[in-house]
Amino acid sequence: MAVDIEKIKQGIPNIVPYAGKYVDPPEGDYVEYTGPGQFKVPDKVVIGYIEGDGIGPEVAYAAIRVANAAVEKAYGKSRKVIWYEVVVGEKAEKIFGNRLPDQSINVLKKIRVFLKAPLETPVGGGFRSINVTLRQLFDLYANIRPVKYFPGLPSPLKRPEVVDLVIFRENTEDVYAGIEWPYNSPEASKIRDFLRREFGINIRDDAGIGIKPISKFGTQRIARLALKFAIENKRRVVTVMHKGNIQKYTEGAFKDWAFEVARNEFREHVVFEDELAQYGGQVPPGKVLVNDRIADNMLQQLLTRTGEYDVILAPNLNGDYVSDEAAGLVGGLGVAPGIDVGDWGMMAEPVHGTAPKYRGKNYVNPTATILALELLFRFLGWREAANYIIKGVETAYREGYFTGDLARQMDEEERKHRVKEVLGTQEFADKVVEIIKRL
Repeated sequence: MAVDIEKIKQGIPNIVPYAGKYVDPPEGDYVEYTGPGQFKVPDKVVIGYIEGDGIGPEVAYAAIRVANAAVEKAYGKSRKVIWYEVVVGEKAEKIFGNRLPDQSINVLKKIRVFLKAPLETPVGGGFRSINVTLRQLFDLYANIRPVKYFPGLPSPLKRPEVVDLVIFRENTEDVYAGIEWPYNSPEASKIRDFLRREFGINIRDDAGIGIKPISKFGTQRIARLALKFAIENKRRVVTVMHKGNIQKYTEGAFKDWAFEVARNEFREHVVFEDELAQYGGQVPPGKVLVNDRIADNMLQQLLTRTGEYDVILAPNLNGDYVSDEAAGLVGGLGVAPGIDVGDWGMMAEPVHGTAPKYRGKNYVNPTATILALELLFRFLGWREAANYIIKGVETAYREGYFTGDLARQMDEEERKHRVKEVLGTQEFADKVVEIIKRL
């Protein structure tokens, strides 16, 4: 069944769609940042949203409907969200001739807190990733991705219930900084010549050049956030994932700098793996274990020794790999949310892409976007609404309601016992809304 996005929008209260120009919403206030990582959230809060490309509008409005139901259930009329559309991506190119126009950037700077549905990123050419640009523009240095198993989800693991991970992925450096030049560019030629002349390093003339910056400052601020999260939320382990055996002065330094923060700033709360012999091989009560794993080993251990891992801290590229693998353990990217956090703003987003072949078909799973708003509410302190979203999604799966992407991962016997009904994107959101109202 095809999706009529305009009809869906008309049925959602509290949204302010773009109507030819940006004006402040008729009601509601913006989140006020009072210091690094400190903010005040008004009871009628304005949260921005970017529709996204491909299937973006379908999952965005499905998630907003669920979020509205959770807020109403949790707070009645005492709190609500005013959803303010900011035009970015394909829609912005049609209106402004630019996928990330200055007008939209200025509005996002005012709002600071927003949902971004998936945006198109070309492979091998074209415009630069808007996702990366937004993270860098607002210095959203931590990409946080929880991965938790919901009963009923398909999984390749024998014991998927042990999957309960939170991945902290550095968001502004590493190869995702986007510092690179094509092999036949004047810049690549100059860099090759410089390396030959100054350091005796010979690089083939047909080689593209990329630079991988990892700084002590960038590493330690996300390490600080991950360790603080682990301690405050009574997590068991923080594992630094890196390829420092080969890339000693970037990824190896990432591990060393993260350990330095743990040792200097959180010493009373942590114990290191090489200290466990002092405690009979056991982590002392009340302590968080800090250890590290080489990236390739980490990827296979997440399959073979899943329950040993808890909070994972990684540079950008490793974090990308491990979070996608982890999502595959609990049903795939369709159920994988993320939030990008900085000292002065935050951006919730699903992990998956734009899936253009499914555009308008009402097929894709909106769970990742729904759970991205759950994360946003949780970071804003609206935990009651966040809890209703989690309960709504979990109950929907427990009662046998799935979207097609999850049902097709099951064999015939699994479908027979688990699946009560296969729903489309909007119908799944309807079901979660119905469940939230009766919780």
